[in-house]
Amino acid sequence: MNIPFPYFGESLSLLTAILWGFGVILFKKSGERTAPIALNLFKNSVAFLLLIPTMLLLGTPFFNGLPWRDYLLVIASGAIGIGIADSVFFASLNKIGAGRMAVVEASYSPFVIYLSFLFLGERLNSFQTLGAGIIVMAILVATVERHAHTLERKTFVWGVFWAIVSNFLMAVGLVMIKEILEEQPLLWVVEWRLVGGIAVLLLVLLFHPNRARVLRTLRLQGSRRYTILGSIVGAYLVLITWLGGMKYTTASAASALNQTSTIFTFLLAGLFLSEPLTGRRWIAILLAVGGALLVTFG
Repeated sequence: MNIPFPYFGESLSLLTAILWGFGVILFKKSGERTAPIALNLFKNSVAFLLLIPTMLLLGTPFFNGLPWRDYLLVIASGAIGIGIADSVFFASLNKIGAGRMAVVEASYSPFVIYLSFLFLGERLNSFQTLGAGIIVMAILVATVERHAHTLERKTFVWGVFWAIVSNFLMAVGLVMIKEILEEQPLLWVVEWRLVGGIAVLLLVLLFHPNRARVLRTLRLQGSRRYTILGSIVGAYLVLITWLGGMKYTTASAASALNQTSTIFTFLLAGLFLSEPLTGRRWIAILLAVGGALLVTFG
């Protein structure tokens, strides 16, 4: 595995967090009018189409002579981690809101670290373990608000439950292809994961009783620009940097650094959505930066 420069994987993982911060804001605005399945299908299709000229430009073949087992594994990874997990994520985001979702997203990194420990034999050293713990602490400090239960209890509980399921499925989808990702071209893996994500969504829509109404939500005015920009930033760019981080460093370290996306979301929400940045959240930002440095250089 050729690494272009030291800490390349860690740098991509941090870039993913920044891009995903933008993506969450765009998807939140789009999701106010667009159905989760429609939004997920659109953003995956945009990313798939944009990757075709990108692969041609960089000379990455669409078929590379691997056994069909590898193709099927990558497609299954996309079906689980993109098609199903992202749809559940968007639905949960609409139910419980970005702040509460950020609390639950803290489960993503531990899921990846635990699954990597079980199936990949990965280990973090003591400093990196401390850094991962500090990142999770920072997210909890930033997102656990007083008077949080303004939703109906049933809506809150089910929203949190499905958000946790979403994070678990994302972790499963990544860990199951970690070995293939290390050996094969990055863009090839991204494109075939998108094939899986798009295929499972088309299958769901085929049997969906209200598929016409679901797809019509893509045409609603006021959300189109957020849907398009979110698809470019939160799907095309994020998928490349996200899997690139996983490719060029350990899954455990990459997931811990990805987790700082919550902090960037708060910063960007303050800049673009006029949400207040309280002292509590500034403390969380400092903790997250410190944790990220420990994971990266520990």
